[in-house]
Amino acid sequence: MINQNSTSHPFLARLLAAAVLLVPMAGAHAATTLNFAHTQPAADVQNIAAEHFAKLVDERSNGDLKIRVFPSGQLGSDTALVSSVRGGQIDIVLTGNPYYTGLVGELNVLDLPFLFDNYAHAYAVLDGEIGKSLLAKLGEHDLKGLAFWEIGFRNLTNSRHPVKTAADIKGLKLRTTPNPAHIAAFEALGANPTPMPFTELFTALETRTVDGQENPISLIRSAKFYEVQKYLSLTAHAYTAAPLVMNKAKFESLSPEQQQILVKAAIDSAQFERQEAAKSLSGDLEFLKQQGMQIVEEPDRASMRDIVEGPVQATFEEKYGPELIEAIKAARPETQ
Repeated sequence: MINQNSTSHPFLARLLAAAVLLVPMAGAHAATTLNFAHTQPAADVQNIAAEHFAKLVDERSNGDLKIRVFPSGQLGSDTALVSSVRGGQIDIVLTGNPYYTGLVGELNVLDLPFLFDNYAHAYAVLDGEIGKSLLAKLGEHDLKGLAFWEIGFRNLTNSRHPVKTAADIKGLKLRTTPNPAHIAAFEALGANPTPMPFTELFTALETRTVDGQENPISLIRSAKFYEVQKYLSLTAHAYTAAPLVMNKAKFESLSPEQQQILVKAAIDSAQFERQEAAKSLSGDLEFLKQQGMQIVEEPDRASMRDIVEGPVQATFEEKYGPELIEAIKAARPETQ
């Protein structure tokens, strides 16, 4: 389970106070300003989508709702952000699904290796009744789930050697999220999984504290991991959703119309983020090649799946029952 308790970020109060001061007053009527924090770089598709979300909310509320976006971990690590949004110090947070699994255990299932066949399968689950049910469970923990955005399919990078088969992963010290499914998968493959905050990852790779990491292609580019990693394998071994959440009390303090605007803008921005990520994929891969990364485009994913899929899924079936995993598998689109 992930420890959701965290000390507050040292600059959080000052940054949020400054954000309030920057909002202009319109006579006696002041706009409601919501602070939105995440840890991804400003150039990443997540931040581009966050700014798109802010624009939609501003336009659709006729300026009554303003969103101020804090990217790049300005207000804290992923774990700290989840704690802050629950406590009401931050209004809206976007971070990966693994950081909510300590609150809603069933969310662990979304991070199981090789569970989703492709993006269409993931979207069918997250945008359907399964996704709505999982977001609703966050309501028991002072959160309002607005929509599922995404991190995406994770791919492996390292500084030691190309990863072509499961055997090549053995012995690598890899940064992972704190998610038990991610950790169990890499342990089964013989790696040494090392959870750490994303905000510390670049330095850890640069100093060789860890050999490698796993993240989507867009983030490998935007975080400049190509500067400290030589090898990239397109393993697509796990999909990571990113719940966009809001402090529940703050959400409920808004008018029904404002609530509807936020939810609809969140859903529309999820679609925008997905489209932007898909459009940039080929260009991102070409860029990484130009930066000198050696890319294994067709690693032996079957050799990895054979080792981790059954044992890891069995562990989570014991904890949460087989029904959710079976429902996710049954949600595969008929034409793939």
